[in-house]
Amino acid sequence: MDSDGSISSDEPKMTRSFDQMVFANRSVTLENIQCYGFDMDYTMAVYKSPDYESLGFELIRDRMVSVGYPHELLRYTYDPSFPTRGLVIDTKFGNLLKVDSNGNILVCSHGFHFLKGEDIHSYYPNKFIQRDDTDRFYILNTLFNLSETYFYTCLMDFYTRCPRYTNLLKGFQHGDLFMSYRSMFQNVRDTMDFIHDTGILKERTIKNLDKYLIKDPNLPVLLTRIKVVAKVFLATNSNYSYTEAIMNYLLENNDKSGSEKRPWHSFFDLIVVDTKKPLFFAEGTVLRQVDTITGKLRIGTYTGNIHHGTVYSGGSSDVICDLLDVRGKHILYVGDHIFGDILKSKKRQGWRTFLVVPELTKELQVWEEKKNLFEELKRLDVFLAELYKHLDSGSQECPDIRAIQTRMNVLTYRMDMSYGQMGSLLRSGARQTLFASQLLRYADLYSSTCINLLHYPFNYLFMAPPILMPHESAAQHAADFASSELARTNNIVKMSRN
Repeated sequence: MDSDGSISSDEPKMTRSFDQMVFANRSVTLENIQCYGFDMDYTMAVYKSPDYESLGFELIRDRMVSVGYPHELLRYTYDPSFPTRGLVIDTKFGNLLKVDSNGNILVCSHGFHFLKGEDIHSYYPNKFIQRDDTDRFYILNTLFNLSETYFYTCLMDFYTRCPRYTNLLKGFQHGDLFMSYRSMFQNVRDTMDFIHDTGILKERTIKNLDKYLIKDPNLPVLLTRIKVVAKVFLATNSNYSYTEAIMNYLLENNDKSGSEKRPWHSFFDLIVVDTKKPLFFAEGTVLRQVDTITGKLRIGTYTGNIHHGTVYSGGSSDVICDLLDVRGKHILYVGDHIFGDILKSKKRQGWRTFLVVPELTKELQVWEEKKNLFEELKRLDVFLAELYKHLDSGSQECPDIRAIQTRMNVLTYRMDMSYGQMGSLLRSGARQTLFASQLLRYADLYSSTCINLLHYPFNYLFMAPPILMPHESAAQHAADFASSELARTNNIVKMSRN
């Protein structure tokens, strides 16, 4: 629904541009939502791209060199046109993969070299991976993963091209030393954890908030309006000191509501830090109260009632439901992590879910500019179907479709390159990516930013478009064709009478 939910013709109609819209996979009535939950990083706290990814990349690169990796790696700088979310690293062969929901390979690269045809088949005979083999395949689902995705690609590029190293199937040899792709990937993962756990990334962020954080004056407006009609909670994996610095910057010094300056805690009914999602949506951890003066945790498990302005650490989604006395579909949870925020809250608690997809702004822009390529792809699909339409098991002829397939491959490549070197976050040509399939399955609503909720009344009905199954689509197509043929015949009859 693109216009205001009111049926009164006296009120002006509200029109929204694509970048202001919230999209629905399942129908959601906001009037039934009694509680809104928010993640912080990349949800309310939106980091500036590519500056923030560049910072993460430099910290990983410098740390890897400091622990013994070649100093030549310092020559690499972050290129935002290469990585995208939802890619898969094959730790056995060192390849970077884009796959669909079933594990079929859409794009494959080794370093910055993109593999084609027979090269892919030499690694993956069926152009397919067992996505459930999580020991071998690692899915890079978060925006924080972009930095390590690109650095791992740089590692593969350097060792592949450096004459000091011999390229082997599962790693690199240098004299008597062998480095497997798996060990190199684990080194990158450990380094990423190091810069997060030691607080290096957080410290650099806090020192230069204006450079790395988008300060949207509409955020306090949104939270103020929501709080009139529903409860609001914050659940973040970040610790209290970092959350305090970020939320103070975004809310206390950014109040557009016209009222006097408010402490950032007052925008929420409940604040929980150190949640350790996705564990938070399972058994969780001990709920403890945070001393907001010192930032330290108070000893013992918190068992009392909720107190406004009190900050808690740990806990679980069950505790949230108990403290706020709201459950299931009456909670709308907003986050950016398809697994840690959306999938787990949906499967464990049955919460309504809202996925923040910052990349959607560019996806929509490119889609508008290049949709003619997709339309041609669809026409070629229909043309292929027509070639086989009248053939059955007794047919001996075999249509020559090589030229059509070549053209479809060219169109797919041109579309992909419009988004970046690894293509779109959501598709490769006419095929949807793993990330797109997860978005469709687990996110009830999605948008480029949570701020877009401001453009809808809080009694709004988000209507999901009806989706036809293939047999229903075929029947609908046949009915539409019959209808158009009847209309054409009637026009011919009328013309002949005249």
